[in-house]
Amino acid sequence: MTLPTNPRPQIGDRIIDNSAPPDDSAVREWIGPQAFGHWAELRNWIDEFYPAVFEPDWLYGGKNRGWSLRYKKTKAFTTLVPEYRRFSAVMVMGGAEREKFEERRYVWRPQLVKLYDEAKTYIDGKWLTLGIASTDDLHDVTALLTMKRPPPSCG
Repeated sequence: MTLPTNPRPQIGDRIIDNSAPPDDSAVREWIGPQAFGHWAELRNWIDEFYPAVFEPDWLYGGKNRGWSLRYKKTKAFTTLVPEYRRFSAVMVMGGAEREKFEERRYVWRPQLVKLYDEAKTYIDGKWLTLGIASTDDLHDVTALLTMKRPPPSCG
């Protein structure tokens, strides 16, 4: 892995070395042990509740966006973005998902509703970027993903 041009990475910097997708040890070193615990927990949760549904795919978005790990079948499910000392999950909420979110608006944590309300809506949907720094954040993401696409075992 080559060093970034700024020798001291800033919180939120992306992995931009495009020589190869990052492996688990590179991701752990970049995002830190606590964030990596949440990263591993979310990946394990997706594998457990959506067995053999997704083949995670590393994408390189150039030097500004860096590497991200996309989960997609026919439609995008979520994309995990490793950032320096943290990571985010990105999901696109289409019309059906936005309707479901609104039906449950008062069940969600206030921070999530605020993030949802402030997210820009594009032609393909509302793009939510959720920083995952706690178990509560992780729960928000898994609840949104379950709402977006119920696991196969749930019908």
